[in-house]
Amino acid sequence: MKYVAWMTAVFCALLLQGRVTVLGVVPNLAVLIVFYAGMRHGENKGLLTGLLVGFIEDGLSAGMIGPNMLAKGIVGYVAAFFISGGFFRWTPLFGMLSLFVLTLADNTIVVLLKTVFDKPPGGFASIVFISVMQSLLNAPAGAFLRPGHVD
Repeated sequence: MKYVAWMTAVFCALLLQGRVTVLGVVPNLAVLIVFYAGMRHGENKGLLTGLLVGFIEDGLSAGMIGPNMLAKGIVGYVAAFFISGGFFRWTPLFGMLSLFVLTLADNTIVVLLKTVFDKPPGGFASIVFISVMQSLLNAPAGAFLRPGHVD
């Protein structure tokens, strides 16, 4: 039953991500799923969820397979390691800041890998604007996505 709920969440996130825009920017909702999985379930499940969500996202983009897998895997692992592992004390503000930084890191990794192994996904100014806007859109959710040990 848990797997059905996770797959439904991933499906809804990717569906909304493809249909919704805010100020002309498509939100990066897949990072929210991976961030939550890493925080609540640890490094291994965060990493595996990130790899699976990244693989699905890469497959849907009709580009090369790999950039989103690596980026989302890193986000899932880092979310678990730093946020729920006791390295930092979780507060809603820290949750927002960490989700902002991890969304920015996800975008940076994807853009760098696509630039090195394929072609740049756009101009520098538009990439920076989209990355910062996606991070700002995701950041408020960090206050509500709590690690398992905080409950």
